[in-house]
Amino acid sequence: MISPIILSRSTSGKVILDVRHVKRDFRMGAEVVHALRGVSFSIFAGEFVTIMGTSGSGKSTLLYTLGCMDRPTSGEYILDGEPTHKLKRDSLSELRNKKIGFVFQNYSLLARTSALENVELPLLYDSEVSAKDRKERAMASLEKVGLANRCGHLPNQLSGGQQQRVAIARALVNDPVMILADEATGNLDTRTSYEIMSIFQKLNSQGKTIVFVTHEPDIANFSERTIKLKDGLLHSDYKNENIVSADKALAELPALQDEK
Repeated sequence: MISPIILSRSTSGKVILDVRHVKRDFRMGAEVVHALRGVSFSIFAGEFVTIMGTSGSGKSTLLYTLGCMDRPTSGEYILDGEPTHKLKRDSLSELRNKKIGFVFQNYSLLARTSALENVELPLLYDSEVSAKDRKERAMASLEKVGLANRCGHLPNQLSGGQQQRVAIARALVNDPVMILADEATGNLDTRTSYEIMSIFQKLNSQGKTIVFVTHEPDIANFSERTIKLKDGLLHSDYKNENIVSADKALAELPALQDEK
């Protein structure tokens, strides 16, 4: 039996994400694949949690469930007090846009759209936000990730790390209750990965709840808690006693050739 997680002093005690006995089955011809077999856990406001698992563990299925992009076959998923399993498609889409900020491995930026306009995109669905406010909020988000001076650049004019910073800014612009990152360092080299993890750690220190899906153990070491899946089941759920500082890890990397 998995031991319950004890809250750290950095969390508020408010449950942001509550997964209760979630199962997800897929029919493949005559066969039924049990991707999730009754997973239960809670994530609290202000936590930085990594979710790990090998191929076939149910990690991707859980990601789609947490992101309100798929519904469980049975069980309950409650996001910031909203029982998502009871919502209709339009209500679920609205909840997803307002409550979750997504960061993907491939950045998912519009190629012919500037960094600023890419960050503005989630606000386009909110009729209560004026064009002026939309631009101001997008610029503020870019400033948080250190890219305000690149606001007019197109994605192909930015490095991979800079594109991921734009994606993080876009995830922040709606002030979501949770950032959900899917292998957000998967396309990046070690140095750039640590730079991105430094941003996530800073956001978490400011109170932002972060759920980071990864298969890389060294990336999980930057979070305060790790949930591991295996064969569709919760295999382990534990606090990371020795959280690695991304800034420190970055400083300890060998200097680049042009820095010598």
